[in-house]
Amino acid sequence: MKMTFYGQFVAGEDQESIQPLIQHNRAFGVGSILDYGVEEDLSPEEAERQEMESCTSAAEKEGSGASKREKQYQAHRAFGDRRDGVISARTYFYASEAKCDSHMETFLRCIEASGRAGEDGFSAIKLTALGRPQFLLQFSDVLTKWRRFFHQMAAEQGKAGLAAMDTRLEVAALQESVAKMGIASRTEIENWFTAETLGVSGTLDLLDWGSLIDSRTELSKHLVVPNMQTGQLEPLLSRFTQEEELQVTRMLQRMDVLAKKASEAGVRLMVDAEQTYFQPAISRLTLEMQRRFNVEKPLIFGTYQCYLKDAYDNVTLDVELARREGWCFGAKLVRGAYMAQERARAVEIGYEDPINPTYEATSAMYHRCLDYVLEELKHNSTAQVMVASHNEDTVRFTLRRMEELGLHPADRQVSFGQLLGMCDQISFPLGQAGFPVYKYVPYGPVMEVLPYLSRRALENSGVVKGALRERQLLWQELWRRLRTGSLFHRPA
Repeated sequence: MKMTFYGQFVAGEDQESIQPLIQHNRAFGVGSILDYGVEEDLSPEEAERQEMESCTSAAEKEGSGASKREKQYQAHRAFGDRRDGVISARTYFYASEAKCDSHMETFLRCIEASGRAGEDGFSAIKLTALGRPQFLLQFSDVLTKWRRFFHQMAAEQGKAGLAAMDTRLEVAALQESVAKMGIASRTEIENWFTAETLGVSGTLDLLDWGSLIDSRTELSKHLVVPNMQTGQLEPLLSRFTQEEELQVTRMLQRMDVLAKKASEAGVRLMVDAEQTYFQPAISRLTLEMQRRFNVEKPLIFGTYQCYLKDAYDNVTLDVELARREGWCFGAKLVRGAYMAQERARAVEIGYEDPINPTYEATSAMYHRCLDYVLEELKHNSTAQVMVASHNEDTVRFTLRRMEELGLHPADRQVSFGQLLGMCDQISFPLGQAGFPVYKYVPYGPVMEVLPYLSRRALENSGVVKGALRERQLLWQELWRRLRTGSLFHRPA
């Protein structure tokens, strides 16, 4: 196994045995993102059982309350095994709070090892490893309904179809609409939308709207949205049992422990993206961490899946939020790992496919999001982005835009990321040319990483075919830039 695909995709069995590979990569300008690649070898039936158990609330189990979450944010047995149709992403299933503590300890060891491996390292975490996924489903449902309510109000004001950052509600008209719905008294409503909380423009944008879902606001007690099927107003925030509230608290505490450890170790923490039914909550919790820890430089990086139709809206909203609140924006851009599963789930359950319709549309979305972030980097020296891509066109697009915008590799605002054992023809030329480049470096005992390896080998089979051509094209591009001096000399 060590002489075949384990040796290709996994660095070694423990933190000591992976050191030669880490040092070898560093000699060629390539850093490491350590990832303990152990994955439980659950049967599909056991994975399904654990998922259904951990995604159903106590009220739903007792039959005292049917789930009011939208179909997309409910657990469905046919998709209980979240590994199905997913090649490159590791998957965690909730078993117990003790198991979540164990995952946190593993992440802490990876952060420590990343800190010892060199400066400016990264470590990646998944929030589904740190708590009960029921909370992520419920919170995602809340955030999605609240955003949809905003767009319904915008449509009432004749502002349907605008880009997310261009849509603004007239506060006076909004107060009138909310009052007619009977959510609260007119005096209470006026206190929610004040110049102190929303500025003096008389309008409210999606970022202002999102800030209203906050335990510190009086409005959160009254949050209701209209059920479009029944026409009735329903509470937006579900009530948790005491045990469920404790589980939520423990999840947030684990995130806090990891962020503090990363700060102490000088390691940047990347929060991986996951399935769309978890992702709104993951993104919101990541923003909360960024508010607290991205004070002087980006410590917490969010992940944007550019195969999603709403990727550009999500990127632009978060960049604007960082500007307003004064924290440092940090992002990783990926295409996405769950396409086949997401498409099948949307069709089977009956909601809109969240994925861009074609590969070309996804590439266009990736480049659009990337271009927006690179423009931000030009004017904001504290922002950073990782271009996590194995695609030669995306790498060339990034190099060209960096040159045009005067973004110098030595400033280390733009980094590149690829998986160990894949696309070395991209990683090493970039590292040799002075760009910050990182490899995801899985490690772990042979037998315990087999579930991960079996999917990684499948993924690599399609990539190898174009490797020689990609190597030739990228070397040509990099050598051209080396000859012209555009990689190392700032524009006059």
